[in-house]
Amino acid sequence: MKFIIRALLVSAVLSFSSYAQEVMLDRVAVIVDQGVVLQSEVDALMNDVKRNAEANGQDLPSDRALRTQAIERLITKSLQLQMAQRMGIQISDPQLEQTIANIAANQNTTVDELRRQLRLEGIAYEDYREDIREEIVMGEVRRANVRRRVYITDQERETLIELMEQQGAEQEEYRLGHILIGFPSDPSDEQIDAARERADKVLSLLNSGSDFAKIAIASSSGNEALEGGDMGWLNINAMPTLFAEAIQGKAKDELVGPIRSGAGFHILKVLDTRGIEKVTIEEVNSRHILVKPSIILSEDKAKAMLVKFRAQLEAGEVEFEDLAKEHSEDPGSALKGGELGWSDPNNYVPAFKDALAQLSAGEYSDPVRSVHGWHLIQLIDRRVDDATERRKEDKAYQLIFNRKFAEETENWLREMRDAAYIEVIE
Repeated sequence: MKFIIRALLVSAVLSFSSYAQEVMLDRVAVIVDQGVVLQSEVDALMNDVKRNAEANGQDLPSDRALRTQAIERLITKSLQLQMAQRMGIQISDPQLEQTIANIAANQNTTVDELRRQLRLEGIAYEDYREDIREEIVMGEVRRANVRRRVYITDQERETLIELMEQQGAEQEEYRLGHILIGFPSDPSDEQIDAARERADKVLSLLNSGSDFAKIAIASSSGNEALEGGDMGWLNINAMPTLFAEAIQGKAKDELVGPIRSGAGFHILKVLDTRGIEKVTIEEVNSRHILVKPSIILSEDKAKAMLVKFRAQLEAGEVEFEDLAKEHSEDPGSALKGGELGWSDPNNYVPAFKDALAQLSAGEYSDPVRSVHGWHLIQLIDRRVDDATERRKEDKAYQLIFNRKFAEETENWLREMRDAAYIEVIE
């Protein structure tokens, strides 16, 4: 028995010595201001790069060159994390788990499946979690420090929109229907008036639902009359300027005209389009009363207030505007009788957006709990709005912002590194 105990003690001592030796093998590789980069971090990053390169069949430079790049990456990371600490930026566990769930969803998988895949690759889930947490923190630091360095002028945005429209015009094609109500090459006023009158009658018939091709065959003086007026597919830059200016931005099945030229009066129909980006969004006009629970007003009492308000509104005993002005705790809308104006429902928090989706015009919701408090919502109306121009402006702004943000991030990181104390320990 004594022999066994002694053997166990020796084994424990050896294990402890081995562990102590393993810890001692790690060392400081770089001093970065108030922090350090450990050799184990450098080795881990180099191993990751080597593993990814092998998986992708890529060649790598020497270990010395690779180590230099790994150290630079870790210095940049350390400086950002130190700044995040000074700024008090923290990522809660629920926020982290939600981000990981979003990552899994974007990969068309589940968190459990993601964990299983990490395990197969020899990556501990806790290490993965902390890597994601650090990435989120560094992203917040960059946004906070770089965003204010990005300035975009109206001229920059307008120039890019114009360029995008020119490039888009090269892709745009319209299939046009054409009816020409002609007059002689040197017409009298009476002939012009008569042609105009016939053109107006043709347009009236078309607006009433008459068949375009049938009327074109019967009435058009154009070269495409026997083809039902079908001019085929035309690029916006290839069609007559008169037509291009008239139909640009028109949607499928829209009628245009009569347009006068030297040959007569033209009526056009957009039979189809391709290569044209047209964006429509549904907007809602709504109003609400917001009641926020507090130490004095419990959740149940706040909800009960709104139940009572809804009953009064449906009975016609009170006006929504009066209730909102007196009771709503949303300062932005209370003075307007709770009205929020026309807006994309995606601009609202999920609970509010989902409640609106269930309502018909004029209908009141049940009390809805959001992160802001309890809402009583009325949908005033819905509409479909053409957001093509707005989308172009947003896209141009985002393209310029992304480019400038990337440039300024590089400048900011370089300035931060230049100002920091860095000592690489060989």
